[in-house]
Amino acid sequence: MSEPILTLSHLSKSFGALKATDDVSLDLRPGEIHALIGPNGAGKSTLIKEIAGEIRPDSGSITFEGQAIDTLGPAERARLGLARSFQVSSVIPGFNVLQNVMLAVQGASGATFRFFRPALSDRTLTDPALFHIHHAGLGGREAVAASDLAHGERRRLEIAMALAMRPRAFLLDEPMAGMGTEGARDLTAMLADLKAEAPILLVEHDMDAVFALADRISVLVYGRVIATGTVEEIRSNPDVRRSYLGEEA
Repeated sequence: MSEPILTLSHLSKSFGALKATDDVSLDLRPGEIHALIGPNGAGKSTLIKEIAGEIRPDSGSITFEGQAIDTLGPAERARLGLARSFQVSSVIPGFNVLQNVMLAVQGASGATFRFFRPALSDRTLTDPALFHIHHAGLGGREAVAASDLAHGERRRLEIAMALAMRPRAFLLDEPMAGMGTEGARDLTAMLADLKAEAPILLVEHDMDAVFALADRISVLVYGRVIATGTVEEIRSNPDVRRSYLGEEA
């Protein structure tokens, strides 16, 4: 079995009397999609923020590719290759698709901000940006402003930007949110291919997508992981069926 790329060990975080994450341990392995599911208020978003470096856990540790990253901020974690996608703030609405992805390419290279005319003729930025745009299924939309993209296209732009950062792992938080059936189906197919680029820790409420995509699933309830296993193991787990899937065991 391959060594995990990302390992969470006994993470806990409280906000006053509320225990948002409670002794959470799980890992993400190469080539897999590990889905994190649970009811609203289970602590999923808090956990993603802890991994991304936006929230400091009260206790526990996070290791990424064998390196302890507990003291690193979000930007430092991103530079190591931990890509958090589907954050609205990561897209600049006034920039077009090409400019947004070029900015991500520029960030990955460590270059200083130098946008518009000089950068737009720099093939060291435009060529990789165009590659990631096509990879994300946005070929032909390079000149469209991010603010004018349809919801599903914006998701694809965020994926192109994440790919431009040369990620070693993805944190995807509710990528299907707000999508219709067709859009969710298209994005599901894209994510199935994306794990070949880097493994994915996926937070998602769309159970059809989770069951179609996940290699493993962890179920978070009241801040605690109550089960981790394959799709079939989770579907047949009586605690999960009672606590989350709404079925009688």
